[in-house]
Amino acid sequence: MRRTLALTVVCLLALPLAAQQAPEYDFLIKGGRVIDPRSGLDAVRDVAIKDGRIAAVTADIPATRAMKAVDAKGLVVTPGLIDLHVHVYPGEKLRDYAGGDWSIFPDGFTLRSCVTTVNDAGTSGWRNFPDFKRRIIDESKTRVVAFLNIVGNGMGSGPIEQDPNDMDGAATAAMALQHKGVVVGIKSAHYNGTDWKPYEQAVIAGTKADIPVMIDFGGNVKAGRTLMDLFMKQLRPGDIFTHMYGGVRGEQDATTKGPSAAMVEARKKGIIFDVGHGGASFRYSAAIPMMKAGFLPDSISTDIHTSSMNSAMKDMLNVMGKFMAMGEPLVEVIRQSTWNPARQIKLETLGHLSVGAAADVAVLRVEQGRFGFVDPVGGRLEGTQRLQCELTVRDGKVVYDLNGLIADPWDTLPATARGGDPRWDRTRGH
Repeated sequence: MRRTLALTVVCLLALPLAAQQAPEYDFLIKGGRVIDPRSGLDAVRDVAIKDGRIAAVTADIPATRAMKAVDAKGLVVTPGLIDLHVHVYPGEKLRDYAGGDWSIFPDGFTLRSCVTTVNDAGTSGWRNFPDFKRRIIDESKTRVVAFLNIVGNGMGSGPIEQDPNDMDGAATAAMALQHKGVVVGIKSAHYNGTDWKPYEQAVIAGTKADIPVMIDFGGNVKAGRTLMDLFMKQLRPGDIFTHMYGGVRGEQDATTKGPSAAMVEARKKGIIFDVGHGGASFRYSAAIPMMKAGFLPDSISTDIHTSSMNSAMKDMLNVMGKFMAMGEPLVEVIRQSTWNPARQIKLETLGHLSVGAAADVAVLRVEQGRFGFVDPVGGRLEGTQRLQCELTVRDGKVVYDLNGLIADPWDTLPATARGGDPRWDRTRGH
């Protein structure tokens, strides 16, 4: 009895010491320039992560307090980037976005660009969203949320998305309400008719589900369908107009080349403006004069799909680089790519580095040199800075590591090495 009691006392006394020796954090990013637009922070700080959450953002956290620490000196640390406009519902259909070969698998084009969250902008409708969720949303490392297309069959080519009989606000809202937090908005795109049905039904769905509507107003403003009427008579404050610098939808004043009266009045009303670069929906002849007139984007997004990913658009970081080349400060470009889009889709748990927030983190390198940024009509703009993704962290796990910041020298590893600890490393396997 005495021996057992003595061992018990020794063990109890040893517990606090063991607890002190155990690492306090799973992962630590040290010494980077932390830019967190929500809090207004722009300073050299350390970012500590525990159990998939931001645990601390402060100066000089000892590396010994974490299971794994990386040196981010000279790099920029931000919330994980949020791309508000993508098409990521691929499948076997030919020449189609909805379950077809015009969409891309997200993980191949997001994590390597420090994008941790994407919003699929209307590729699926209420009829095929369950397939999209099962095959893509639920199986991706990237966080995927979605705007439902007001067309039940989604963004199909040809007559599919022109069918007014498949535009059902009530059915669309019902599907959105079944998937709150995953379906975060409603989308209408590419409609060539002269009536307002898709926009009316989209607003019905958005109102019923309490989520925003995003509009792609097509290649031309038809007779009887003006941009001013869209903004003033159809959309609500908080709804989103994408392809804002497309230059073919009535965005510019014919004389000044600045924003048209419709764009100015819409912003006063509370309409949100998104870049949505895409393969043909951005041009410097619109963006530069409108920005010089003070009409800046609320959100930067790619509209990435198979025909935009290798052309002028390329990826999220390339689009962000264009806005830096056009004179926007890095801090504002980060705001338009993190906190602003998070608010637009009412996911305010994302897009910032507050203690307790999901640990989605981007570690970026700002490269200096001579770079060229191209628009879809062949215009080239020179810039002196370019962004490169060094490290991407999603829910506290490293999911992309360009230069091996989390790796050790190969000749120091034991023969039994199998990669990093799964509590902070998710770069290998499924």
